[in-house]
Amino acid sequence: MKVCGIELKSNEANLCLLSLTNGLFHIPDCRARRLTLSDNTAEGLRQFQSTLAKLLQDYKVDKVIIRQRPMKGKFAGGAIGFKLEAAIELIEGVETIVYGSTEMKESLKHNPVSVDFAETGLKQFQESAFTTAYAWLMQNA
Repeated sequence: MKVCGIELKSNEANLCLLSLTNGLFHIPDCRARRLTLSDNTAEGLRQFQSTLAKLLQDYKVDKVIIRQRPMKGKFAGGAIGFKLEAAIELIEGVETIVYGSTEMKESLKHNPVSVDFAETGLKQFQESAFTTAYAWLMQNA
C-alpha cells in the first residue's frame, strides 16, 4: 500500500510518499516535496487540487493521510489550511483520512520509527508528513 502523508502549514502542503510491502518501508522519489497555494481564489484552489490529484494519480497513491490540526488554540490551523484540507478531501478516486494526534501518538508508542530521520533522505520540513504516514501505516501492524 502506498500512502501520501501531508502536513498543512499556512498555504503549503508538505508531502511524503511512503509504501509498506511485506513489512518493509520504501520512500519513493517524488517530483514534489511541497505544494503551495499561490493565490487564495477559487481558481487557485482548483489549480492546487488538480496538481495534487495528478501527482497522486501518477504515483498510484492508495490513500492520503492528512495530519489533523487543532481547531482552536495556539497551534490552530488557519482558514487557508482548512480550505486546502477540503480541496484535498474532495479529490475523486483517492481515499483521504484526517489522522488525529492522539491516534498517531498511540501508534508511534507501539511502533516507534526504527530509523533516524536524517537517514531517510527527506528534507527536514517533510518530517511531520513522514511521521503521519508512518504512524498510520503502523497502527494495525
